[in-house]
Amino acid sequence: MTDSPSPTRRRVFLVDDHPLVREGLRKVIDQEPDLVVCGDAEEAGRAFADISRLKPDIAIVDLSLRGDSGLDLIKRLGAEEAPPRILVLSMHDEATYAERALRAGAQSYVMKRESSGKVVEAIRQVLAGRAYVSEAIAARFAEKLVGLKRGAVGSPVECLSDRELEVFRRIGQGQMNRGIAEELHLSLKTVQTHCAHIKEKLGFRNATELIREATRWADAEPRL
Repeated sequence: MTDSPSPTRRRVFLVDDHPLVREGLRKVIDQEPDLVVCGDAEEAGRAFADISRLKPDIAIVDLSLRGDSGLDLIKRLGAEEAPPRILVLSMHDEATYAERALRAGAQSYVMKRESSGKVVEAIRQVLAGRAYVSEAIAARFAEKLVGLKRGAVGSPVECLSDRELEVFRRIGQGQMNRGIAEELHLSLKTVQTHCAHIKEKLGFRNATELIREATRWADAEPRL
């Protein structure tokens, strides 16, 4: 679904697998005199195609999508000749995902619990060429920097690669290896290799322990 935006308004593309979230964001953004939603998508493949075609000024991306993850989408967009600026709007824990999103190429990470005013402020900051994160994220980054200097140890999942973390998250949500492979466009053997690396890095003795701890971790994550 797309609109024909005025040339004086900055164009925003929405990527979220919840229709109500996209509808709510569209209403908030379209009432701003300098912003307009030019399109939306619920999964990464469609989003990449539409963003490449519509060339919005900024894309608002959730990390949990159908098929490829939001992190995968951000990396693909970053490889384009003229990528849009990226604002991540997510329910995922800031401490685990914010740094990963920014490393992948996003300019902002905002939690969905923030007010609509904060989201609009973040959009304008990013469009102005500035990074935007919450005070809580900025404080965590500072704490992590100090902790690294002191040799402090962070969360165990921080040692996982982005792909391993995505597999771990999906296992915690009850997905089987074959289903994960199909959604992420990977071979079953590749997913099994990721599981082996996860077990090794997190010290899990077997698949049962991996599933139990992944489920416990996923249950602690906030839900939309």
